[in-house]
Formats: sequence, structure tokens, C-alpha cells
Amino acid sequence: MSIGEDRGVLKRQLVWLLIFSIAMAYLESAVVVYLREIYYPDGFSFPLTPIDASIAATEFWREVATIVMLVGIGVLTGKSAMQRFAFFLIAFAIWDIFYYVFLYVLIGWPSSLLTWDILFLVPIPWVGPVISPLIISMLMIALGMSLIRYKQNLSMKEWGMLTAGSLVVITSWILDYWKFNEAQLSQAWTLSSEQELFSSSTQYIPAAFDWAIFLLGVAILLVANGFYYNRARGIQLT
Repeated sequence: MSIGEDRGVLKRQLVWLLIFSIAMAYLESAVVVYLREIYYPDGFSFPLTPIDASIAATEFWREVATIVMLVGIGVLTGKSAMQRFAFFLIAFAIWDIFYYVFLYVLIGWPSSLLTWDILFLVPIPWVGPVISPLIISMLMIALGMSLIRYKQNLSMKEWGMLTAGSLVVITSWILDYWKFNEAQLSQAWTLSSEQELFSSSTQYIPAAFDWAIFLLGVAILLVANGFYYNRARGIQLT
């Protein structure tokens, strides 16, 4: 296959990856619209409404299935391990961005990029302003496109920084809830429990997002992206 043909194939792959991710985002937002109609008929807000254990388990496995599908499209599309990872990053980021786009189109939510949202459920709720996962999504797209363009594997240092930055960002998302509910974390919802999800969170209203921790994580991720870009670009130019 010539270089021109290879680029044509890659372009078609990226177009269909975009279409697939946007379609998945619509499905995700549609499910959330239904859940909010059931549990938050007057509009989503904190404190959280307890969710029946069977519905919570269904929601947990739906989230797992979503990640499996995003990983799957990367595996099926990419030719190498690094390209598969790149396609996964891009698919995940596009899905996340358009999830919020469709929620805004369908129900006019969020009212602003600083509106608080539940980002993940297990083992404890991850919460943060809507803009925070969108920032991470943009970084994922940037790294994914660099991986596709330069076709170089990430170094151990870059992997380490990406992992560290991700953990710092996750810390910023769980910290506020952890501080509020620390005494009851031992009773956190699990798949095997019969208690309602959020049953111990009926008084929880987010107090403050730790932007310092979040921006530290973003900075680490940016540096990791920069290290990869400079190294891979240098290899390509030599």
C-alpha cells in the first residue's frame, strides 16, 4: 500500500471513529435523560437521590459495557498496540465531549461549564465541574493524534507521567466526596450490596472543587504530552 493510500485509509478510519463515538455519546445521553426523568423529574441537582440496588447494578454494568465498546473500536481499528491505544483515546474523548453536547441539546443541561456533575460511580462518586472532564478529553485527543502521526511508542517515563497525572486528576474528582463521607466509606455501595446507591449521600452537596490538585494533574499530563511530541518529532526529522 502506498503512502497516499495509507493516509486515505487512516482518514476514513478517523471519520468513522468520529461517527461511532458521536453515536455512542447520543446513546449515553439518552440513557441519562431517562434516568433523570425517573430520579430527578424537577431537574438534576445535589444532594443525590438514592437509586434502587438493581438499577444501580444495571447502571454499573452499562458503564463497563461502554468502556469495553470504546476499547473494542480501538482494537478493531488500530494496526499496532500504540495505534489501538490512540484510537481508544480519541474515541473516548469524542464520546465524552458529545455526551455533554447532547445533554445540552436534549434537556438544556448543564447550564454552564462550571456546573457540577457525577463523572463516575464506583467505588465512590467522582464529582467535578463539567469543564474538568472536557479539559482531559482535549488532552486525550492531542495525545491520540500525536501517537497516530508519529507512530512512536510511549517511553516508560512518558507512561509513568501519564499514569501519575491521571491519578492526580482522579484524586481531585473524589476528594470533596471523600472529605464529606469519610466516616461512611466502609459502607460504600458495591455490586453485592442490597442497599441503594447514594443511600449515604442524601445530604451531600459539593462544597469546593480543588482546582490546585486538578491543574497539577493537568500540568503533569501536558508535560508528558510535550515530552512525547518533542521526542517523536525529533525521531521523525532525523
